[in-house]
Amino acid sequence: MTRNMNTRIEHDLLGDLPVPADAWYGIQTQRALDNFSITGVPISHFPDFVRALAMVKKAAAMANRDLGALSPHKAEAIMGACDDIIAGHLHDQFVVDLIQGGAGTSTNMNANEVIANLALSKLGHSRGEYHHLHPNDDVNRSQSTNDAYPTAVCLAVQFAAEPLEQVITDLRKSLEKKGRQFSDVVKMGRTQLQDAVPMTLGQEFEAFAVNLGEDIERLHEASRLLCEVNLGGTAIGTGINTHPRYQALAVNYLAEISGKPLVSASNLVEASSDMGAFVLFSGILKRFAVKLGKMCNDLRLLSSGPRTGLGEILLPPMQPGSSIMPGKVNPVIPEAVNQTAYQVIASDLAVTLAAEAGQLQLNAMEPLIVYNLLNSMKMLGSACSMLDERCIKGIRANTEQCARHLDNSIGIITALVPRLGYANATRIASKALNSGSTVRDLVLEEGLLDADELDRLLSPRAMLAPAGDEL
Repeated sequence: MTRNMNTRIEHDLLGDLPVPADAWYGIQTQRALDNFSITGVPISHFPDFVRALAMVKKAAAMANRDLGALSPHKAEAIMGACDDIIAGHLHDQFVVDLIQGGAGTSTNMNANEVIANLALSKLGHSRGEYHHLHPNDDVNRSQSTNDAYPTAVCLAVQFAAEPLEQVITDLRKSLEKKGRQFSDVVKMGRTQLQDAVPMTLGQEFEAFAVNLGEDIERLHEASRLLCEVNLGGTAIGTGINTHPRYQALAVNYLAEISGKPLVSASNLVEASSDMGAFVLFSGILKRFAVKLGKMCNDLRLLSSGPRTGLGEILLPPMQPGSSIMPGKVNPVIPEAVNQTAYQVIASDLAVTLAAEAGQLQLNAMEPLIVYNLLNSMKMLGSACSMLDERCIKGIRANTEQCARHLDNSIGIITALVPRLGYANATRIASKALNSGSTVRDLVLEEGLLDADELDRLLSPRAMLAPAGDEL
């Protein structure tokens, strides 16, 4: 190996290539940097993935040490390097674009080379002096990209799911609080954008909370499927180039290091090509995005106006809404969340297509799956936190507007159907619509019910829950 002030020369099967002298990565990472410039998003953008890669490499080193496949001094150096990366050091050296050819080989080699060079420094050697400790022969011993990479992905997705679950929990709690706060604000419910029957604004927000909260458990369930890993399967699941006891040892060590209840897949050949767990997890993210987007659609409708729309809630003003219309304030936070939802829904399609594109014993499109899963979770986490802090917590009820809509609505006639009959109630509704009179005035005018009974039937208590024996 030769070097000058700015570079060092490394060698691989394609020949020599200069690598920045101060880089902790090596030649194969450099080739990937030269080849792949797709998203501009490097591995380091997702710290959970970097940590997961280091955990896999540490577990492998520990298993190889126990089996005599790696000398103790090399194993300790590799383990120490992995510990540093797990702790957050040198993440900026994980530079390869998430989207890459080679089924993740460039990502795996980026990890191997950084860990090897960091381990070399711990042994008192210079970067690139791989005859002392090699990225492939030592850091990657008993592994292939095809088992190390997907195992790291399984871990990374689980790690990334934890903060997402927390922000969803926080958002649900804020919605529940609003539900309690608005429990006495009676308003009209709507179906197909038409007046339906009365409800409370609190019920509306409670429904939002339940709807979003359901997916916390769904994320838990999907995460559990990612605890089955193919580490030890090496190239295609046959375990070539491993000790018979390596697989169990490596997986047990990885479970201990990661704190996740990992187990070996029952069939490593199947597990090496199957992306089903990732497809399911992506589907959960899509499901949540759909619900989140629908709720933001509702928030925008409920706050529309403020004087010529529904105007039943008041969103906290975040910024001026127009460069030409004075006083205009837009629902910018729900709008941004809607766009996040659309992106996550689109990402699910990309995951689905990439999973279907697998051929024979491997899926070469797994990097696209990784990018979309991690990016979707990052976006959803940020969107939920933003929505919670900058919108939901500051929403106020426009109680006067809710009351006006309720009083002017024809929908309250539904509460009178058991007493008036459907045909008679329909006639009153049509007459109210055509004349502009209220349902209450017409019923009293025609003497269909007395004022006391009408007040009882149209009271919030009677209209907001089953009537029991009162009808």
